[in-house]
Amino acid sequence: MAITVKFFASLRERLGCSETSVEAEQAGTAADVWRLAVGDEPAPGNLLVAINMEYATLESTVEDGDEVAFFPPVTGGARED
Repeated sequence: MAITVKFFASLRERLGCSETSVEAEQAGTAADVWRLAVGDEPAPGNLLVAINMEYATLESTVEDGDEVAFFPPVTGGARED
């Protein structure tokens, strides 16, 4: 019973990992998933979370079989020519 964990963009580079998994029995929230996946590495203040491709928060609950993705905020905007 596991939760798939994905890291994107600068988080992937910083952690040196794009995907891992954690035991579902040990994780009740996305914050637990972060802690189990990266250990003592603090979560960035601007961290974005998605559970099964839907935006979530670190306090959102997780279940066995979920996919939890962590990524930095996307920047950009309308381009002026």
